[in-house]
Formats: sequence, C-alpha cells, structure tokens
Amino acid sequence: MDHQEQSEKKFGEKIGKFDVLLLCLPFLLMTNIIRIISMDKKIYTYKLPVFIIVACINVFFDLLFIFLIVSLAKNLKGIAGKIIYAVAFIFYYFFFVTNCIYYFATNYYFSIHLTQLASEGSGYILSTIKGTKWFVFLIAIVILLLGILGLVSMKKSTENKWKEVVFTIVIFGIMHTILPMAYGQHIDKTSLEEWHIPRNVYDSFNDANKSMKVCGFLEYTVRDIYKFYFHDKVKIDDNEVKYLESEYKNLSKAPSNEYTGMFKGKNVIFLQLEGIDSFLFDEKTMPNLCNMKNNAFVFNDHYSFFNGAGSTFNSEFAVNTGFICPMSYYKNPTFMYSNSFKDTMPSLFRDKGYSVEAFHMNTSEFYNRGLNYNSWGYDKYYGMIDDYKYDDLTYELDTELINNTDFSDKMFKKEQPFVDYIITYTPHTPFSTKEDVGKFLAEKEYGKGNVPDFDEEESVRMMATETDRMIGLLIEKLKENNLYDNTVIVTYADHYLYMIEDKKILEKYKETSNNLINHTPFLIWSSDIENTKEIEKTNSQLDILPTVLNLFGIEYNDNYYIGKDILSDDYSGYVFFDDYSWYDGNVYVENGSVTNGKEIDSDKLKQMNDNISNLTKRNDLTLKYDFFGDSVLKDK
Repeated sequence: MDHQEQSEKKFGEKIGKFDVLLLCLPFLLMTNIIRIISMDKKIYTYKLPVFIIVACINVFFDLLFIFLIVSLAKNLKGIAGKIIYAVAFIFYYFFFVTNCIYYFATNYYFSIHLTQLASEGSGYILSTIKGTKWFVFLIAIVILLLGILGLVSMKKSTENKWKEVVFTIVIFGIMHTILPMAYGQHIDKTSLEEWHIPRNVYDSFNDANKSMKVCGFLEYTVRDIYKFYFHDKVKIDDNEVKYLESEYKNLSKAPSNEYTGMFKGKNVIFLQLEGIDSFLFDEKTMPNLCNMKNNAFVFNDHYSFFNGAGSTFNSEFAVNTGFICPMSYYKNPTFMYSNSFKDTMPSLFRDKGYSVEAFHMNTSEFYNRGLNYNSWGYDKYYGMIDDYKYDDLTYELDTELINNTDFSDKMFKKEQPFVDYIITYTPHTPFSTKEDVGKFLAEKEYGKGNVPDFDEEESVRMMATETDRMIGLLIEKLKENNLYDNTVIVTYADHYLYMIEDKKILEKYKETSNNLINHTPFLIWSSDIENTKEIEKTNSQLDILPTVLNLFGIEYNDNYYIGKDILSDDYSGYVFFDDYSWYDGNVYVENGSVTNGKEIDSDKLKQMNDNISNLTKRNDLTLKYDFFGDSVLKDK
C-alpha cells in the first residue's frame, strides 16, 4: 500500500468515527435553517410556557425522523442502508430548497398542493430563483456536500440487524402517535382562537406557516404529502352542516341605498389589472387611468389580498363568485369548477339579458379558466393565444388586446347589453429590460440596440405604462362604437407586486410590515359621474361584486356573498386576510389583538373578531361541502 492509499485510509477511518454525526448533520441543518428564515413571522400569541412546549415537540419530531432514517441506514446490510439514506436525503433536500425559494418569494412555505399550479408557474421559476437570497444557495451547497460526505463515509453493516430495524420502526410509530397528544386537545370554537391552538393547527393543517412552526420541517413535509394525497376526502361533520344550514336559512335581500340602480341597463367592463400596485397609480406612469378618476368612484383604501396560491385567479374567483380561496383547508380554487355557486356575477347579468364574455392573453387551460368561467355562467372565455398565432411576444403586450381588431371586435361589436371581463398581463415578472416581455417592450419603445438597462422600478413602470396605453385604446374604442356614455368600467388590481425582487422598492411607497402591503387601486368609472367621488371605507376584492350589483339595480341575497356593498350606509368597512388578521381603517388586529392603530373597546374588538371568524368559516365550509350544489351532502 503506497503512502497516498495509507493517507486516504487513515482519513476514511477518522471520518468513519463520526459517521453517525455526519449522517444526522444535513437533516439538523435543513430543519433549523427553515426555522431561522421565518423567525420574523408573528404566528402565535402564546404565553412562554406554551411556546416552549410547542418548540420542544417539533424538535422531538425532528429527532424522531432523524433517528428513523439513520437507524435504518446503519442497520440494513450493505448497499441497502446507503440507498435508504440517499433516498431520504434527496427527498428532504428537494423540499428544503423548494421551501426556501418559495418562502423568499411569497413569505409562505411551500405546500404540495401547489404542484397543481406547476404548469402555470413554470414560466416564473427563473425569476423566483433569482429573487432568493444568495446565502440560501450557499447553505444549500454546504448541506449537499455534507450529505454526500455522510453517504460516502457511512460504514456498511455486514448483516441485516432485523431486531434493531423492527425496534426502530416500532419506537417511531409509538412516538409519532404520542407526540401530537402533547399539543393538547383539539378545541372547536367559533372564534379566532380556533386557528391558533397548537393541536388545531396540527390536525387541520390548513396554514403552511403555522403548520411548519408547529411541526418542524421534517414532520411538516411528510404530513403535507399525507394530507394532500391520502386524506383529502371530505368527511361530513354534522355540526358544520348544521352551521351552514342556519347561515343560509333566513335569506334577506340586500338593502337599497341612494346609489341603487344608478347604472341600470348600462354595459359593464370589469378590467382586472395585472400587478398594478398602488404606487404605480400616478399621472406620469398611468395618465389614462388617473384621468378616469375625474369621473369615478375612487376607493382609496382597497386591498387585493394574496392567499399564497393563484393570486391573480384569487381575485377573479372573488369578483365572480363572492367567495375567496379557502383559508382553513387546502383545495386549489382553480379546481373548484365542479362547485356550484348562487348568484354569480355572470349568471345574474345573463338573467337580465346581458351577454357575458371574458378576454385575456392566456389560454383557456391556464388556471383552468375555460372550465371555471363556464361553470360561473360565462357565454365564452377568449384566450388570445388560443385563437391567434404570433411569431414574437406581441401577445404579451396589453395594447394587443385592443390592437388585434378581430379580438377587440368580440369585446365591442355586440347586439345586446354586455359584460366584458378583461384581464391584462404585461406588468409581469421578470421586471427587467434584459429578458422576456420587458426586453420586447423596451425594444419597441427605444429600438433594438438602444434598450436602456432599467432597474426593477423603472422596468415595472414602463410595463404599467403599456397597460395604461391599453386603457386609453379601450376608451377610444368605446367612443368609436358609440358605447362611451353607456358603459361602466370597474377597474382594480389583482394583487400587489409581491414578485418584485427588490423589496426596498415597496418599502419606499407603502406599509410592508404587515398585510396592509396588499393595498391596491380600485375605481368604478362612468362618463356621467360628476367629478371624483372618493370613498374612504376599507374594502377588498370580496366587496366588488355586491357593490357593482347594487349600482346596476340587480337584487341579490345579502348572505350569498362574503363581502358587502361598500356604498351601503350600514357598511363601516373592513378587510380580513388569510392569517385571520383584519383592518378597519383605524386598527390593525393580528391574532385577535390590536397591533397597530388606536385603542378599541374590548366588546367591539370581540364582536369584530367573531364576525371575521364567522365570515371565514362560512366561506370555507360553503366551498368545502359545495353547499349550493350539495354534491357532498347528497351522499350523507
């Protein structure tokens, strides 16, 4: 044996002494780094003893999984042990990297149910990866190297130690059954407390961030997969069914007010603006949109809140159905086309003799829009790239929605009153003049070879101006087709610019430390509105549908929707978010307590907390049981 071989043997022997530690280390690093990156998230208001108990339990979960993996790897003969370890490491490593990237992009942990949107999100993966902190990739490389080192240095067992293997599996099974009991009992309450009880969080597994905090990374990943693939069937809960029956038992027509029927008989265009954040709503960036304010209801405290998946579709879902994506369980709303809804926006307008059609750049397959829009009651969903072939990215420019004469004729050449639901696209990630639509638009603006190297803010403003030009063309089309004085435009953003990489841009212009970051523009324009009518009541995309229905004099049942008519005299205004926090224009309440704003009477605080809890419960259970369609309850 030469000197080099002897050195390598000695090094291997030294490393071999620590092989158990090396095998454990990558998993310990992964689970603790996941904890560290979300330490700024305020998830609980637990007192210190409860917090310590929760922290200890999820640490025990980590050690239990590491015990299982390493013990099996060490006690199975030869290559079998290494295969066990390699598979476990690759499995967790993939979800570790995915969670880090997704968290830095959205402030939410990844859940396996998001794979249902894999095709929709594939185009944005690169820009999302770019937005991840550099140290995440450095840590990921270190963990990968440690995993490989542990695998290489692992001493092979010369025999299958079946007693140890059986002992490991039995201990794992027993401990995994016992550990959740340490969280305490599941408690059913009709209040915000329900969603902050550790055992409830573990059982329902409805919030990725809370669940990760309670479970720890290793248990969270396995439980997430189990809940999605093997535990997704709706189980009938008699108490929940009775609750829904009581909620919908006494139907009442929404009350009228001074604005009821103001636009009766007019055409209406719902103009959903992709990524138009509140700081883009200025004279320089969007002059046409700002000019609309002169003849509009302008809702100054509007929020298009982000639910963690399908944020664009989330607003479409709310405006068309009056409900929001479920918050207490996982079911992607793009797959709810089999659900039935009472009094959707298109069905109510169709009952009044309107044609109702939707228009967007993207295909009918994207977000399952073709199926969803059909189930809501639309006559037709038109996806531009379904019907027309392009050799370049012209179809991603919002002005093409109007410049494509055949496509725009479908919007405006009508023989009856119409509803057009138009969704824009251009201000979309990546916000850069070096690639994709940003580069394409900049080349059209400045000429090839003269494209400026804009930063993200300059790029997104350029894209927003493209959307604004589309609004200008739309107004011209209305005039050209003698529709200007007989059409209402309901304009709102789908979400704030959460995908922008440089978060300092958002910090310059808006509140970013809590859910008020979801503040976005919303206005309702009509040529016969004299001057600007500024509305200061706090509201969200859930309130758009009942507000529009009242303005058009369309009767509806008040409790068929989660939102309210913003212009109603008896609506004070509020918005709630997917973590059950809420804001009413005066106070911001998180985990049931005021964290920002003025002090509030304790009775009023409790009343509002209970109201928010009831609304979210009604929203989620109605969707869960498909209550209006009764598809689940038929089998009861």
